[in-house]
Amino acid sequence: MNKEFFEAVALMEKEKGISADYLCEKIADAIVKAARKDYNGADVVFCDIDAENQLFRVYVKKPIVAEEDYVDPFAEASVEEAKQYMENPQVGEYLEYDLDTMKFGRIAAQTAKHVIRQGIKEAERGQVIREFQSKSQDLVNAKVSRIDPINGNVTLEIGNGSAVLPKSEQIPGETFTEGDLIKVYVVEVKDTDRGPRVMISRSKAGFVKRLFEQEVPEIFDGIVTVNAISRDAGSRTKMAVSSKDADVDPQGACIGQGGSRVNKIVEILGGEKIDIVKYSEDPAEFISAALAPATVLKVEISETDTEDKKKKSCSVTVPDNQLSLAIGNKGQNARLAAQLTGWNIDIKPESGFYEG
Repeated sequence: MNKEFFEAVALMEKEKGISADYLCEKIADAIVKAARKDYNGADVVFCDIDAENQLFRVYVKKPIVAEEDYVDPFAEASVEEAKQYMENPQVGEYLEYDLDTMKFGRIAAQTAKHVIRQGIKEAERGQVIREFQSKSQDLVNAKVSRIDPINGNVTLEIGNGSAVLPKSEQIPGETFTEGDLIKVYVVEVKDTDRGPRVMISRSKAGFVKRLFEQEVPEIFDGIVTVNAISRDAGSRTKMAVSSKDADVDPQGACIGQGGSRVNKIVEILGGEKIDIVKYSEDPAEFISAALAPATVLKVEISETDTEDKKKKSCSVTVPDNQLSLAIGNKGQNARLAAQLTGWNIDIKPESGFYEG
C-alpha cells in the first residue's frame, strides 16, 4: 500500500507541480481529522508521512491514568487497556499503538478524500497565483483553448492555469483559432475568494513595450531606455526612446537593419503603425519629435499652476500643408503625442488660418 501511495504522490508532484511534502502534510491532516471522529474528536490520533523514506504511519497516543481517574476512554488509557499493548505499563506513561487505515470506515474515508481534494485545490491555486504574480507586467506565452462565439472572449491556457482575454483587451480586427499560440501581457494578478483573477491584454501599451524589450537586445541590456509609450491598439503606437551610450542610436536599435526588428513587432500587431521617436528632456524638442511624421516649426511652452497640480500646455506651429498630418485622422496623432509627452498640445498652422 505504501509503495502505491507514494507512487501516486510522486505522480501528483510531477503532473501538478505540487511538492510531495506539501501533499503529504495535507493528506496527514485529512487522515487525522477523519480518524478522530472514532475517538469523539479527542486529540489522540496522529499521522506521520515521510515521502523521502516512504514511511506511512497512523497511530493513537493516549496518557495512561490510574483506574480511579479513568473517565474518558477516548482521550485516556487505563492501566488494564495499556496491558494489551505493552508490558508493565505505568501511570503517567503514554500508550501508543498503530491504526489500520483500512478500518476507518466509509464516512472517515470520504472525509479524508474531501479534505485531500481541498488541499490539492488550495495548493494548485497557490501555485497558479505565484506563477502569474511572477509574470505580472510581463509577457507570457498562451494557447487558445476556447473562443466564445457570442462575446468574442478568448480562454487561454497559460502554464498550469488559464485566463480570459476579453474582447476589449484584444487588438481590434484580430482573430483567433483554437490551438493558436500567442503572447499576452499580464496586467494585474489578484487573489480572490473564487481563485486567482488574472487580467491580461494585447491592447495595452505595455504589451508593445515588452515586445520591444524581447526583440531589441539594447533595451534588454539597459543601453536603450523606453521612456514613454502611447497607443491606439490596432492602429498606431508612439514610443519615445533614449540611449545611455552616445555611440548607440536608440531609434536605429529599435528599428533594426532594414526595419527587421520593428517589422517583426508590426507583424505580431497585425500591421499596426509604430512611430519611434527620440526622447528629450527639453519639452519643446520632445513635443516636436512626438508629432512625427509632421514637421514642427515652433513650440511655445506655457505652464500654469493650479490648485492641485501644474498644468502643462503648449502651442505648436506647423506648416499649413502639414496641419492635417500633425493632427492626424480623428485627432489621433495629436492625441497620442499628448499622451506620450504628458503635455496638452494646441496645434495651429503657420499662416494662422485654419481650413474650413
